[in-house]
Amino acid sequence: MSRETVYVQQCKGVNGLDKIILREVRGFSCEVYLYGGQITSWKNELGEELLFVSGKANFKPPKSIRGGIPICFPQFSNMGSLEQHGFARNRLWTLDPNPPPFPTNSTSRAFIDLILTNSEEDTKNWPHRFEFRLRIALGPGGDLMMTSRIRNTNTDGKSFTFTFAYHTYFYVTDISEVRVEGLETLDYLDNLKNRERSTEQGDAITFESEVDKTYVSTPTKIAIIDHERKRTFVLRKDGLPDAVVWNPWDKKAKTISDLGDDEYKHMLCVEAACVEKAITLKPGEEWKGRQEISAVPSSYCSGQLDPRKVLLNH
Repeated sequence: MSRETVYVQQCKGVNGLDKIILREVRGFSCEVYLYGGQITSWKNELGEELLFVSGKANFKPPKSIRGGIPICFPQFSNMGSLEQHGFARNRLWTLDPNPPPFPTNSTSRAFIDLILTNSEEDTKNWPHRFEFRLRIALGPGGDLMMTSRIRNTNTDGKSFTFTFAYHTYFYVTDISEVRVEGLETLDYLDNLKNRERSTEQGDAITFESEVDKTYVSTPTKIAIIDHERKRTFVLRKDGLPDAVVWNPWDKKAKTISDLGDDEYKHMLCVEAACVEKAITLKPGEEWKGRQEISAVPSSYCSGQLDPRKVLLNH
């Protein structure tokens, strides 16, 4: 007799920080820290870790946690008086007492609703009132879903503008054996060349040096194929037109204090984002952005975006 699944469990994580574990019937699990509203683990039914978290990651506020899925808001990158990638990833989120209604067709029982609102400290550097609601859910098949709703709650009649990204760190077996499909032929801004605009030439993106690119007007589906593990991550996104692809490679990795020198070999960031054209909300307006990631077996000769089709054809 198997024990009944505990779908949602609240407990203590590293350094006594509060975390929540989501579990699904088939054995998938996910861990979320209230600090940063950040997912730090997503495991399949075999207990294999699908996200990368650095062995040197600091679980010590106010530093952000290196790996998992940090949330970049109200800015992606490093501009103005705000800290790089904004402040949402190093604030303490709370469980949302009044979550908005979500589509009833979701059969997931493993989910949590978090909320972040402006603090006095945030308002000094970013003088706006907001409500950021985040639902994290684990689907019955192990898919990891994140839905963000950001509302302008200013009472002074002022609009605000922001950029946003789910800064997802995928765990890969060997970065030099990974390819990304779905971004070929698209325009990108090369962040290593002062955001110079170019067009992707290859039939897929592969990695042999540092990469930091923002692809614009991207499709809703992107595939990350880990050849060594015969695994494909499928990222689906909605309301997030851009995709950032980042790997620091060896030289840059050595300059990042909370990343091991060789850890770049086992990570790849593919981030559903809205960064090229910022989002502006008037008071009372709400923006919604969503991503869903799944991990499926893949054959070596993928050549197609949908690995399930590849498996059916063999």
